[in-house]
Amino acid sequence: MAAKNGVNGQGDTGSGGVGDEIQRWTAGRKAAVVLDVIKGRATPADLARQHDLTVGEIEGWVEKFLEGGREGLRAVPRDLESRFDAEKKDLLAKVGELTLQVDALKKKSSSPASLAAASGLAAGW
Repeated sequence: MAAKNGVNGQGDTGSGGVGDEIQRWTAGRKAAVVLDVIKGRATPADLARQHDLTVGEIEGWVEKFLEGGREGLRAVPRDLESRFDAEKKDLLAKVGELTLQVDALKKKSSSPASLAAASGLAAGW
């Protein structure tokens, strides 16, 4: 069997000779393997033997692929939903801050000192 190179089942596809080119497990290559499993062209065990992978690696790719498909079919994908939630949180914090400022200005403008100053200014006109 060919030796694995790196993590996540990245291995070469040759016989281990000096001239063999190492091929990485890109998303496209993983998708091709996953589609072979989904379409019933090959079993995870067959593909694992063929590509020097474990059945668990291939099954994990299938699960990730299916989860991504489910997410893509949602009316509002979670990443978009989380961005909206973060924006909502920021806006609510800003509204709260502005409400406190308005309340402080109302208290300041209704204090006896500010009323006396306002009435003195009005009388002087």
